[in-house]
Amino acid sequence: MAPNSLTLSPSIDLPLSVKPPTQTSHSLPLLPFRTLNSPYSPRKFKRKPTLAASVSRSNAVSEQVIQSDTNQTSLSSSKLVLVVGGTGGVGQLVVASLLDRNIRARLLLRNPEKAITLFGEQDEEKLQVRQGDTRNPEDLDPSIFEGVTHAICCTGTTAFPSKRWDGDNTPERTDWEGVRNLVSALPSSLKRIILVSSVGVTKFNELPWSIMNLFGVLKYKKMGEDFVRNSGLPYTIIRPGRLTDGPYTSYDLNTLLQATAGERRAVVIGQGDKLVGEVSRLVVAEACVQALDIDFTQGQIYEINSVQGEGPGKDPRKWEQLFKAATSN
Repeated sequence: MAPNSLTLSPSIDLPLSVKPPTQTSHSLPLLPFRTLNSPYSPRKFKRKPTLAASVSRSNAVSEQVIQSDTNQTSLSSSKLVLVVGGTGGVGQLVVASLLDRNIRARLLLRNPEKAITLFGEQDEEKLQVRQGDTRNPEDLDPSIFEGVTHAICCTGTTAFPSKRWDGDNTPERTDWEGVRNLVSALPSSLKRIILVSSVGVTKFNELPWSIMNLFGVLKYKKMGEDFVRNSGLPYTIIRPGRLTDGPYTSYDLNTLLQATAGERRAVVIGQGDKLVGEVSRLVVAEACVQALDIDFTQGQIYEINSVQGEGPGKDPRKWEQLFKAATSN
């Protein structure tokens, strides 16, 4: 499935000046764990208009891009999915998809207040929020992981120095140290961890990938991948092409509602780090959620692009076919 020519296709937001062509010891945490309604004692959220309801009303996600399968929204009470990086571009859409499916989610955030801004006030039975920073092992108290059955890690930063590097949010600290610390803290009973990485991680010393890797982003992502693979935990790694479509970073709910993949709804999945292109954040988020329930994706690494055409939406059968075709090649 690889094209005839190789183009730079990072999965990380780049400054406009360097964007490639579109071708593509268990100490206490910093703050007590709590729900967002109270800074000191836990209590349930009062139900207000939820993100899933807002998305449904807007039709931005459920109809425009990832069409709902009416046979698929059943309560998954046995699942509790930890989402790390849940206020980022892909992470917001992962959380939206879990809420839409009535799958319980727990967010690990450096700034828990962002959760209300993005997702509204939720019943804690459905959406829980914990404060912590994966870059700091002392933040990762075991109580964060109690009851967690699955994890989706979609943390990341820019490949080149930018404002997002403020606060030591560099590729080394986020894509390597953060992933290592998170995986080390996850329970051995975990059924699956989904890690969002990037295309090109196996070729960071080759042109044009070496340009993308000037500040080490591909090298550190590969180190994170290797740690996951050697952890003994069941894993699936998703390597997106260059990310497109909103939400572009954690501004507010409006960015989510404006997300669009245009005509690029079809999905291409490959293996061997051969795909070169771009992919909608909506497609990446859906791939992460779908992979949770497809057994044969365990222990696999997939590259993913989106191209012009009709896509699989939220149909698990179509996603299974896409993953199976890539796995068998």
